[in-house]
Amino acid sequence: MITQVRGRLVEKSPTEVVVDCNGVGYLLHISLNTFSSLPDDEAVVLYTHLSIREDAHTLFGFINKTEREVFKLLISVSGVGPSIARTMCSSMTSEEIQHAIASENVKLIQSVKGIGVKTAQRVIVDLKDKILKTFNIDDVSVITSNTNKDEALSALDVLGFQRKQSEKIVTFILKENPDATVEKIIKLALKNL
Repeated sequence: MITQVRGRLVEKSPTEVVVDCNGVGYLLHISLNTFSSLPDDEAVVLYTHLSIREDAHTLFGFINKTEREVFKLLISVSGVGPSIARTMCSSMTSEEIQHAIASENVKLIQSVKGIGVKTAQRVIVDLKDKILKTFNIDDVSVITSNTNKDEALSALDVLGFQRKQSEKIVTFILKENPDATVEKIIKLALKNL
């Protein structure tokens, strides 16, 4: 029904924003990724999804169409409501969610608050084919790069580095060098840690 909102950013917090569109203020629930990507100026365009339940009509806002599409796919899974989907979009980027599902990384999906083992498995079963088709992800490359990433992160854990910091650096390294071997990832990570 409402697919996008363009207007002046009146209020913002990490979980919601108010956008003034010609005198009407729309309250949009947002993810942390959208919050961190909001422009500094007041003019803003957010892509939206209207969730209608018996007791509430809730408008969710996204900085780009990819995040909105991932959100819609997530809420199509039984057991994943809008609030869990928003938490997932806050915990990981759209690309990380796509890769986690495509590479069947149950642990990563399960690390999101509110998602148990069964729900994580259901997310993978229900969405893997849709994610691969919709976002043109190469099944094989996802699995190999993810295995390299996991091995590199495990090695860095053993060396005593913090998981969160290691993960950021390894993700950045893999964006720059998608075909990097485990050894190369570790060497580059050690230079940056």
